[in-house]
Formats: sequence, C-alpha cells, structure tokens
Amino acid sequence: MELKVVKFGGTSMADAKAINQVAKIIESDPSRRYVVVSAPGKRFSQDHKVTDLLYACYHDLEINGECKATFAKIRERFCGIVSDLGLDMDICAELDRVEQDMVKFRSAEFCASRGEYLSAKIAACRLGMPFVDAKNIVLFDEEGAFLAEETNERVGAVLKQHKQAVIPGFFGADAMGNVHTFSRGGSDITGAVIARAVRASLYENWTDVSGFMTADPRIVPNPAPIAMLSYRELRELSYMGANVLHPESIFPVRTSNIPINIRNTFAPADRGTMIVAEVPADCVHEDIITGVAGKKGYSIVFIEKSMMNSELGFARRVMSVFEYYNISFEHMPSGIDTLSIVVADNELAGKEEVLLDRIRKTVAPDHIEIKQGISLIATVGHGMSFHPGTAAKLCGALAQANINIRMIDQGSSELNIIVGVSTTDYERAIDAIYRAFKG
Repeated sequence: MELKVVKFGGTSMADAKAINQVAKIIESDPSRRYVVVSAPGKRFSQDHKVTDLLYACYHDLEINGECKATFAKIRERFCGIVSDLGLDMDICAELDRVEQDMVKFRSAEFCASRGEYLSAKIAACRLGMPFVDAKNIVLFDEEGAFLAEETNERVGAVLKQHKQAVIPGFFGADAMGNVHTFSRGGSDITGAVIARAVRASLYENWTDVSGFMTADPRIVPNPAPIAMLSYRELRELSYMGANVLHPESIFPVRTSNIPINIRNTFAPADRGTMIVAEVPADCVHEDIITGVAGKKGYSIVFIEKSMMNSELGFARRVMSVFEYYNISFEHMPSGIDTLSIVVADNELAGKEEVLLDRIRKTVAPDHIEIKQGISLIATVGHGMSFHPGTAAKLCGALAQANINIRMIDQGSSELNIIVGVSTTDYERAIDAIYRAFKG
C-alpha cells in the first residue's frame, strides 16, 4: 500500500483559509498519513513570519527579561487561526505554557521552535490526527548535532503505533530534553527524516509554488517549469539560490531512494516537480540544461606567482591560511602561475587584511589582491555531458550580451558549469544563459 509523508510550508499554514486547504489536500488521499508542518508564514507582503517574531521574543528576553509585547502578536495570530477554524481547543492555555517556558529556558532554539509546535497542535486538531512532538523523536546530541541513525530508529518505532500523525518540523531535542533546531527552513529536513523512517513511497513537499523553475522568475519572465530533476541537480540548484527546498533535505530520502514531489498547496492540480535518484535517459537527452541559478555576494582572492605549478604544496599552504582564519571557500580554479579562491563576502568580512598578510608570509606571491563584487551563476543539467559545445554556447551567450566572465569552473562530471561575473551583470547574465538554452 502506498504511504506518503507530506510537509506543508509556512504559507500553507499562514491562516485558517490556507489550513483548510491543507486539510482538503490530505483528506483527498488516504495514503497521506504523516503530516509535517512549518510555523505560520506571511499572509501578505508586510506581514511577519511567526518564527521571526519568536526570535524577536528571545531578543527581548535577553535584553529585558520578558517578551510580553512581542508575544502578544504571536498570541493574537494563533488565537485568530483557531477562532477562524472554529476548533474546540484551549489555545490560550497552550500559549500560556509556551510563554512561561520561553521565559524559563531562555534559549533561542527553544523560542524559535514554538511556531512549529503550535502550528502542529492546531493542524492535529483540525485534521483529527494524533500529535507527535518532534522533541521526543528527532534526536540531537548535546552539542546540537543531528543524530540521523538514532532518529531513524526512534521515529520508526514511535510512528508504528500511529496510522496517522501530525509532527512539527524544524526541531528535536537531546537526551537532556534541550531543544535544538535545524538551520532555517529545516522543516523540509524533518519531513525527509520522517519519510525515511516510515519507508514512505513518496515525500510530498507542499509550498506556494508549483515546483522548480528553470530560472528565477524575478529575472526571467515566465521561465519553463522543471518536471523532473535528480537529487544531484537539486543540490546544485538549491545551493546556488533556488530556494524551493532546503538543500540538506535530500540526504535522508536519498539513502532510501524515496522520490520528492514539490507541489503547490494553492494549485493542487499542478503536477509540480518530481525529484528522483536518476532522471530517465530519454528525459536527460531531451534537454541540455535543467536550470540556471545564482547567488550574489562573493569575492575572489587572486594569487599570482611564477613557477607556482612546480612548487610542491603551494595550494595546500594557501588553504591552510583560510583554515587558520576559519574561512570556507566555494571554488578554486587555477592556472600555471595563478590561483583564484572564491569566497563568500560574509566569510571574509573583517578578515581581509590579516588574510592577505598571512598568505604573503606563507607563500610569498608575486601579486595578491581581493576582487570584490562577484556573483556566481550555475548552469546545471545531466544533459550537458551528452551535448558537445555546451560551454562554448554558454560563453558565447555571455559574450554576445557583452558580459565579461571573471571566473569559470566546470566539474569533471559535466553536471554543471559555474561562472563568476560582476554583480552589476548578474541579472543580464542569467537572462542571457537562459535564452541561449531555452529560447
């Protein structure tokens, strides 16, 4: 029998109307048995996400020792949802306990997790399903590291006792009962963890868009939707800014070969995007690229030294300096006498001069400088390896648009080509690449 785990994002839980739509989707398919929910998101552009309000509560607690004014907004939001849904539940008592515990524990992670907790309580009441607290089944160690195998065993054992259940996303707890959270957007990870543990046939991730687009619709008007992509393509696109799904959420389901279906809560008839281990060969050959995505905010540490290629351990010594200052890098293209290290600006912030000085002392370069204002664009697709001239076509499109390539890097798997361009050319570059491959 088919078994689906379904996760609903913040916009799907934003108000009573959206939650009723969620209930309609779940009730339309009996195989949708385990439900993971996020905290309520924005109802309109100027609205606040509940999670943001909860972080503000923690800030108030740190500064003033109480958070009544900010928590009043959260209280009003949840009371309004319960009232509009017409539910027979004592939400006031739940909110009182949450506020008291936030003051008691004064933990940023605990405060942030209460949006999902309350959202799941409401969803369970609306759906008539048992509520299973993620605190009891999603396990972390005392340092806040997720315990994947222990969680898989615990979730499987607990949910075996429930034919259906609603579970809050985003958080879990350590052996002492202290709440820990995944990174922001981590309810996607919770959904994948549950899907793996119950051996789901499908993990449906419901959001406010009908799957992945081949490019950012804010840059390219009406980009083509992506019907199917692989886990690896998803990782590349998500990491480079296609933020439909948390990039870490694929790991639990990938180990069990469980497909993910990205669906639109507000357009449930749309098929969305199917994410699978391997895209069928006929689909791979049909399109050269799967999608284009990018991110702003990078710099290039450019190093030049004659005979660099014959100097044993040169790159290792350079990277040891980055490690010393706890700076992660993104890419490291090189030439015979040159080495470029691409780094996110937030990694470099405040460390530029000490980094350059230490590199000079470590490898004595002929020239070193930091080139700022760089954006990275990834062109991704399994089909690229079957079509000679893909890189030439990409570079030609940028040249025709009069855009200079500051850096280029292609993986040996030919799954992606990453180019660095000036941030002032970022939007035009994505548009030029998209049009070259998609028309």
